[in-house]
Amino acid sequence: MRYDLVIFDNDGVLVDSEPLSNAILAGYLTELGHPTTYEDSLRDYMGGAMHRVHDTILERTGQRLPDDFDATFHARVFAAFERDLTAVRGVTDVLGKLTADGVPYCVASSGSHERIRVGHRRTGLDQWFAPDVVFSSQDVGRGKPAPDLFLHAAQRMGVAPERCVVVEDSPLGIQAARAVGMDVYAFTAMSGPGELPGANGYFDDMAQLPALVL
Repeated sequence: MRYDLVIFDNDGVLVDSEPLSNAILAGYLTELGHPTTYEDSLRDYMGGAMHRVHDTILERTGQRLPDDFDATFHARVFAAFERDLTAVRGVTDVLGKLTADGVPYCVASSGSHERIRVGHRRTGLDQWFAPDVVFSSQDVGRGKPAPDLFLHAAQRMGVAPERCVVVEDSPLGIQAARAVGMDVYAFTAMSGPGELPGANGYFDDMAQLPALVL
C-alpha cells in the first residue's frame, strides 16, 4: 500500500454540504450587518472552524458576533441538511474499495461532532464511519490551517504522519496537511487547482481517487 491511513475531510469531500452551509453563513452574516457574499464565504471560511468566522469579523470590524451565533447558525444548517444534504457522488464506492483492500480510513473535520453526525446520518455515511474514526476540531481546540487535527487523527489511529494521505477540498486543509508532512490530494469539485495550491495532486471525480491513494 502507498499509505497506511487515508484521512478524509468531511464537508465537500464526503458530504456535499459546502454550498448549503456557505450560503447560510453568508446570509446570516449579512443579516447581522456584515455584508458577505456566497463567494466571500467560500474564500474566507471554507474548511475552517467556527472560531475563524468570529476571529475574522472581530479583526475586520472590531465587533463581536452574538453569543448565540454558533447555535443559530448550526440550527439553520442542520435544518438545511435534513432537507437537502446528499453524499458526494461516488464516495461510497471509494469507501467500499478501501474497506475491501483493508486500508484504514478516518474523517478529520473542522466541523463539530454534531455537524458530522447529522450529515452522516442524513446521507447514510454513518454506516462507514464508527465513532472512533471521527475526529473534529473540537478535539484539539485549533482548527485548520493549524495541523493539530491531522496530527491528532494520525496519533489516535496509530499511524505516523508521513504514512498518511489527506483528501481535502480547501486551501486551509491543504495547508494543515502539508504543515505536518502529509501528502494531500485536492478534490476540485468546487475549487479549481489554482485555488488549492500545495496539493500533491488534483482530481474532480471520486472515481479517480483510488488510483491516487492505493
